[in-house]
Amino acid sequence: MKTLKTKNQLLANRFLIILFAFATIFTSCNPDDETTTQVNVPSSTAFNSIRQIALDNISQSFQIDVADGVTTLTSANGVEIDINANCLTLNGNAITGQVDIEYVEVFDGGHMLVTNKTTMGKLPNGDMAMLISGGEFFINATQNGQQLALGCAMNLRIPANLTAPDNDMTLWNGVVDNEGNVDWEEEDVTVVQGGVFLEQNAVGGQSYYASFNNFGWTNVDKFASYSGPKTQILAAVPTGYSNQNSAVFLHYDGEGNALAKLDTYDGNSGLFSEHYGQIPVGLACHIIFATEENGQWRYAIKPVTITENAVYTFTLAETTVGSEAQLVAAINALP
Repeated sequence: MKTLKTKNQLLANRFLIILFAFATIFTSCNPDDETTTQVNVPSSTAFNSIRQIALDNISQSFQIDVADGVTTLTSANGVEIDINANCLTLNGNAITGQVDIEYVEVFDGGHMLVTNKTTMGKLPNGDMAMLISGGEFFINATQNGQQLALGCAMNLRIPANLTAPDNDMTLWNGVVDNEGNVDWEEEDVTVVQGGVFLEQNAVGGQSYYASFNNFGWTNVDKFASYSGPKTQILAAVPTGYSNQNSAVFLHYDGEGNALAKLDTYDGNSGLFSEHYGQIPVGLACHIIFATEENGQWRYAIKPVTITENAVYTFTLAETTVGSEAQLVAAINALP
């Protein structure tokens, strides 16, 4: 009997061990256990790809015929674009036939974020500061895939109610780097034919009338104006993320048609920065972390009131995964 009791005890102990092992396995696989959540940190290629997809989603295509001379195109948001096809050349030579026009327009902070077309303008001293936008525009012309040149001005009539009428707006040119980041430089209308002004339109509203003679990115903008002290801020993001596979943005509350970006990154500290010290102290803002995950956006939106030399930290637990449309809607819903 003594031997039988020992075997039973061994069997019972083994049964308990097996139960414990299964319990451990099921506990570790619990999707609600935040400590075991597996996140696929994206590559820079994946992050750039999702931004390009966002840009492609709002790109518009037109065709014009050189024989028609001046042609007026109307965009999805009612912007009218006048292009004189007789001013288009290929390698300095006049052309005939059909011309392909690529066009993009951006008016809101949500689309500025997903396309990486933020509103940071260059100050006279070379520093970058926040711009308030009346619209960002990309226009290009090709024929059979070959880049064309423009020899005279294009005209845009931009409904001012898409943003807000403002007589202080000027024209800016976008300088885009290899990663798609854009910096805006104010156009010198004393050197380059062009400019922008606000005037009544034919339907009783107001429009910005813009004229310029270059393809690429153009913006109707002015510098944001905030009195009082300004500061530099820093942002820490989750482990594994950097400026190669994520970005940090700043939404000024009350300025939906603008979006700033923390445009520098320190690989040693792992911190993003707006390193020019141009953020107004006491300003109500939302700071935004955005990255890619499996073809969608992973993001976090944090309300803050700017304090001097603040460091704002994002954790993975604060983020959510959603579609481009969900992220755009979330940004555009900010105050």
